[in-house]
Amino acid sequence: MRCIPLLAALLAGALSAQPEKEKPPPKPKTGDEQKKAQQKEEEPPEEDESIKPKEYSFNPLEAEKDLKIGNYYFKKGNYKAALNRFREASLWNPNYAEAYLRLGDTEEKLKDKAAAAVAYAKFLELAPDAKEAESVKKKLGGKR
Repeated sequence: MRCIPLLAALLAGALSAQPEKEKPPPKPKTGDEQKKAQQKEEEPPEEDESIKPKEYSFNPLEAEKDLKIGNYYFKKGNYKAALNRFREASLWNPNYAEAYLRLGDTEEKLKDKAAAAVAYAKFLELAPDAKEAESVKKKLGGKR
């Protein structure tokens, strides 16, 4: 019985003492392989999709959805969330007058008079004959 552990130790020592086989040197690369390897090294890593800027194209359905959600946040008193939704709506549909009206109202609530004036001016440009146009003109001080 004593022989077995001794024999195992000798066998383990003998196996670890064997020289490792050398790996063959890498084959020289052809011109195409070298170019591909070089391109691979030069390519930037994939961008994180979450930090990529959002691209907007005309999408009236998204604009309508963002306006409805913005109205919900506005009624709840969450003006910053509403502001973001109204901005999104105006980016999805740059001719959506109601989005600019609501954006102006929200900017007023957040006490940013300059931004509100810009949004109201865009609203009046898009919908000069809307029923809210007179009250918006009064808010702008009759400048329009």
